Amino acid sequence: MKKIGFIGLGNMGLPMSQSLLLSNFTVYGMDLNKEAEMSFHQSGGTIGVSIETMVKQCDVILTSLPSSQAVEEVFLGEKGLVYLVDSAVMLIDTSTVAPELNIRIEEAAKKKDVDFLAAPVSGGVIGAVNRTLTFMVGGSKNVFDKARPLFDAMGENIFHVNDQIDSGTNTKLINNLLIGFYTAGVSEALHLAKNSNLDLERLFEMLNVSYGQSRIYERNYKSFIANDNYEPGFALELLRKDLGFALGLAAKNDLELPLSKILFDLYEEAVENGYGDKDMSILYKKISEQATKIL
Repeated sequence: MKKIGFIGLGNMGLPMSQSLLLSNFTVYGMDLNKEAEMSFHQSGGTIGVSIETMVKQCDVILTSLPSSQAVEEVFLGEKGLVYLVDSAVMLIDTSTVAPELNIRIEEAAKKKDVDFLAAPVSGGVIGAVNRTLTFMVGGSKNVFDKARPLFDAMGENIFHVNDQIDSGTNTKLINNLLIGFYTAGVSEALHLAKNSNLDLERLFEMLNVSYGQSRIYERNYKSFIANDNYEPGFALELLRKDLGFALGLAAKNDLELPLSKILFDLYEEAVENGYGDKDMSILYKKISEQATKIL
């Protein structure tokens, strides 16, 4: 398992594929963005191959794509991976998609006796760069064990959730639901603090050693809010997407999540107001600006 294909060389996919190169895998990369492909090539990766060539050359093909639509097209489209590969090639999707899509891909893959894992990640761009990602993997344990060296090359916390193909995705959606709450809580709390004449840096020092501490507080404040820099590590639009998937999962299980619905509406409004392409921590600025307009 030395020749790897990697489709999707974006903010997450590029450093993940570079990690595989650093671990001495031969990696063939593909992305619609030619600048991303060139960055990958400069790191030692091979570009300029078609999907048809990739499936013939590679033992494993990984994908890191921005939407369910993109994943569906790459796997299940007319010239999709599932229809081009044979049983000698393993497929792994690291994207966060609707759980139902994981199931559809697995069903199609099984018809061709092709191994497939749904392996969403957490840890953001910095985790991908530092090779400290968390992988939450759903699918066959035997297949997971075969793929383990790849996950170890890209991440630090590797979990096989269970044999249910969408179990990793469901875990990731619950994770991101909590992130949505934490981000909103940090945004409103810091807005309240600033308007109560508290120094935000001093406040962080105190709360960071109190029960108000959280990794999202540290991330959002130290890396973004304190620097008034909201270039995305994890775009607000992507978090809104995942919150929508989480609500879909709840509906599938006949569950009512009233607070989560309010939370989703908050992020939906932020996207509609033009904040979607910024980091999720921009919610602090959106809440602050909204309060100013009300006054």
